[in-house]
Amino acid sequence: MVERGEDVPKVGITRGRFLAAVALAGVAGGVSLGCGPAGRVRRLYPLRPNGGEWAFRSRPDLRPPAVSVARRSEGTAPGYVFVAPKNGPGETGPGQRGPMIMDDEGRPVWFRPLETEGVDAMDFKVQRYKGRPVLTWWQGLHTTYGLGEYALLDGSYEELTRVRAGGGYQADLHEILITGQDTALITIYGLVTHDLSLVGGSTSGVTAEGIVQEIDVETGEVLFEWHSLDHVGIEESYFPPPESPAEPFDYFHINSIDVDDDENLLVSARKTSAEYKIDRQSGALLWRLDGKRSDFRMNPGASTRYQHDIRRQPDGTITLFDNGEEGENALSRAVVVRLDEVAMKADLVREYVHTGRRLSVTQGNAQRLPNGNAFVGWGSEPGFSEFHGDGELLFDVNFPGGVESYRAFRFPWVGRPGDEPAVAAEPGPTPGEISVHASWNGATEVTSWGILAGPAPDRLKTLGFVPRDGFETSMVVRTDDPYFGVKAVDRRGRTLGRSAAVRPGERASPSPS
Repeated sequence: MVERGEDVPKVGITRGRFLAAVALAGVAGGVSLGCGPAGRVRRLYPLRPNGGEWAFRSRPDLRPPAVSVARRSEGTAPGYVFVAPKNGPGETGPGQRGPMIMDDEGRPVWFRPLETEGVDAMDFKVQRYKGRPVLTWWQGLHTTYGLGEYALLDGSYEELTRVRAGGGYQADLHEILITGQDTALITIYGLVTHDLSLVGGSTSGVTAEGIVQEIDVETGEVLFEWHSLDHVGIEESYFPPPESPAEPFDYFHINSIDVDDDENLLVSARKTSAEYKIDRQSGALLWRLDGKRSDFRMNPGASTRYQHDIRRQPDGTITLFDNGEEGENALSRAVVVRLDEVAMKADLVREYVHTGRRLSVTQGNAQRLPNGNAFVGWGSEPGFSEFHGDGELLFDVNFPGGVESYRAFRFPWVGRPGDEPAVAAEPGPTPGEISVHASWNGATEVTSWGILAGPAPDRLKTLGFVPRDGFETSMVVRTDDPYFGVKAVDRRGRTLGRSAAVRPGERASPSPS
């Protein structure tokens, strides 16, 4: 319940004024920000990551990996960053795995750890369902493709539904796209027996074909299904079949779906190094872009290899993440390509290259932002970047060793958790003081925290306020009262939520989420 903060300071404290106050106060570990009749409140300097992961006193169950911000400039687009940290192949990095929202300082805003061994989250992003923004991601077992399902959450982080593949299949990790008709376009890998002798394999080999399903999100009904083997031959792959006949030949490797301007589908396939336009009614191929049988003349710079994430843009161009081919000085890039579907030629409009990053062998994406910037997730070259429309690098972030994210995005988001804020109280840095630590996983509208104290859990009063400082804000109060709590306040002075009351040495946290 939102209510008026009864004693919010009338004079706001800007970040610059706060830092100046710290310098002038000379108080070890913090600064006095507000005094109530019963005590004195000051903010502690925040905890910083230790050993590559975050640690929070109010939420010790949350230990997301800590990123490092290598570059942060003016001109980035508004919004938060959406990633889903996971282990790299054969690696184990610090922190937990799961979908995470973070700010431009690399601090978590919301995190949901996945505790089941072998289960990952991928393709975490904001979409619209029934006219409202929702969080979506794939969750399941990750081999070279995915065996799982898709989660949809609302702005309070409550699960709305799960989208599952139909026909006995399991949903693949690479894509879920919610359409304007509230259907979901998803990728699937289907295993079928197939004659591979044309490419030097077994006459009864196993092939992993790419499948597109369009599913009614509310009912689960399959509305459309497309199979790559019906339209794209195994000889179009740039990869040979495996030596073992029992191992599936992943000849196509579908990795993205988009809806074109005419409502037909655009599909990217990594292992044919081609993109396909598919008739949404009949499933027929309308054209091939790049690869061995391209219908377009690929002019200099327009061709890609082992690419991901084809998207049609409002100006008619398409964007792609070009993983590239190994070789001397090879680099991955995000590209903007213009297609002339009359002359059937493709021209490079712009490319975004980070010379400080090695080749991204797998994964990756390229997102065109509303202000014209480009946001790039580097996949297996762990990190993400934002570029100005003219190619200038504005924002660059790295994951710790052993951690990567399949894709990375920037979106506006308003989160209003349905649970209570978390609080922990413990003896303070000097005798007679109590340290109070406050957090609220996913709350995006909190600008300050009020520290509460009183003689009983139902008799807490506000002693003072401090500005919110990242995921967890730490405060110190001097008082003889035995109970403590916090309240979250927005920029208009409204109380958004209150924690439970705790004694020193206690913690009150919602159920892990």
